[in-house]
Amino acid sequence: MKNLKPRLVVFSCPWCCFQMADLSGATQLDYSPQVKINIVPCSGRVEIIDLMKTFESGADGVLVLGCLEDKCHHQNGSLTAKRRVSYIKGLLKDIGLGEKRLEMFMLSPSSGPKPEEIIGNMVEQVKGLGSSPIKVKRKT
Repeated sequence: MKNLKPRLVVFSCPWCCFQMADLSGATQLDYSPQVKINIVPCSGRVEIIDLMKTFESGADGVLVLGCLEDKCHHQNGSLTAKRRVSYIKGLLKDIGLGEKRLEMFMLSPSSGPKPEEIIGNMVEQVKGLGSSPIKVKRKT
């Protein structure tokens, strides 16, 4: 599993991770091609079906980045996302996929860990879990 390059999908709020949103487009940050960053209007806009379909489409791991609970620009968006992520983590555990394939972090743009550090840590965590067993076989 050391050579595994896990496919990680990140759903990121632009408010808490604005530097990532700006930098990834402007300076084309050198993320691995296996890391796909989706900037969403608010982490609370990431629906349960979005998370499940992301795994179904072949993601080995999913990461949701949102604002701190008391600093959410959309009031309850981070809390909504947190509840959804918690629910899906339970489902992943129940079906044997493992809840560690999905994580959520609430960030402040001015302090704490940087999004790129969190993404790097998540890539390493997913490497330890191995490739997702539920990848949908695509017709070629």
